[in-house]
This record gives sequence, C-alpha cells and structure tokens, in this order.
Amino acid sequence: MRIKCPLCGDRDSREFTPMGHETYMNRPDDEGWSPAWDNYLHLRDNPAGVTKELWYHGAGCTSWLRVERDTVTHDILRVELASDAKRGNA
Repeated sequence: MRIKCPLCGDRDSREFTPMGHETYMNRPDDEGWSPAWDNYLHLRDNPAGVTKELWYHGAGCTSWLRVERDTVTHDILRVELASDAKRGNA
C-alpha cells in the first residue's frame, strides 16, 4: 500500500504507523472521568468501507496525517495533514 504524504510525496505504508480513527482528534473537554471520556477511550465503530484514520509518518517527516481509506479494498482515497483537517482547511 502506498500513501501520498502531503510533505514527502508517495511513500511505502511501512513508513507510517496507523494510530486509530480520526475521532481521536476531538478529545472531551471534561477534566475528570465522564461518560464522554469513556466513549472517547472505549467505543469505536469498526466499519467495513470508507473511514478516516490518523496515521503517523514516523520514518519520514514525523507529521500526523488524516487518511481516508477503504477498509475493504485498502484503497487510499485522500491524505491530508491532521492539523489542516482539525482547522477545517480541507
């Protein structure tokens, strides 16, 4: 599988580490335990099909990326910097 890093270009997926679903970018505001934290930490959908995930480019530019990928075919549909995605610039 190849991932096109916005900073480094087309790279082998072994340079990246998948870090989970994109919802990890939206941490709850609560400071202590709450149902929101329980949901954030423990409840995840595991869809078959298109999903958005966080990947870390540890063997490259060390950027965090949001990768839109089909979990059935492993086709990469879109890659963007996670910081741009969080700001809504994508």
